[in-house]
Amino acid sequence: MTVQETVEKAISRVLNENVSICGCSRTDTGVHANSYCFNLKTEREIPTRNFIRGVNGYLPDDISILSCEEVDEAFHARFDCLGKEYVYKMHCSESKNPFAPDMMLHYRRKFNTELAMSAAEPLIGTHDFKSFCGNCTTVSTTIRTIYDISIESSGDIVIILVKGNGFLYNMIRIIVGTLIWVNEGKISADDIPSILTAKNRLKAGKTALPHGLYLNRVFYGQESLNELYSRSSKQEVLYGKL
Repeated sequence: MTVQETVEKAISRVLNENVSICGCSRTDTGVHANSYCFNLKTEREIPTRNFIRGVNGYLPDDISILSCEEVDEAFHARFDCLGKEYVYKMHCSESKNPFAPDMMLHYRRKFNTELAMSAAEPLIGTHDFKSFCGNCTTVSTTIRTIYDISIESSGDIVIILVKGNGFLYNMIRIIVGTLIWVNEGKISADDIPSILTAKNRLKAGKTALPHGLYLNRVFYGQESLNELYSRSSKQEVLYGKL
């Protein structure tokens, strides 16, 4: 049972027709989404407000339709996307958080955010991220652009935000896993440029577990470009977009 299957069944009941949705991206099992966009085509005329209410009435408590709008028939949620923003959540404490066993990575050590940020800085910009790709056989290029990486902490909670024009398979989780290895002294922060240059997955760190990862925002339209390109503030990372 997948999120897509559950959503399609709910929409089909509301529209009284079989519906297939086109999502903005594929996500691994266990990954969450604060915001996920999809499009669909239907012969049924229905106000967007009624669509939201109707579909939510058939969805389980862990899935919710937040908004809906009519778009041009040529619109595609994946191919018209200009960029995405992900966050990765870590609970850094010897004691587990019983309220978030599947919502954050439980990391039993202190996490040095300044050290991790110094390691992350060389990743910002346009690079070949082949070393940070779990499976590169399905893409034509491994070159991507990261516009921003921010790492902030509040108490035992660490939030890593990554914003870019697109991401390779497991790319965010490998970046996080590499920063964890930097924190543990298995990789030096100064090694990151050479890891990029190597274009070798074995040079980077482990793949962090999926349940700490969230698709946070998806960017569409020219008016969103300034926000996509801008660096995030501490307040925005920790609270404003979560």
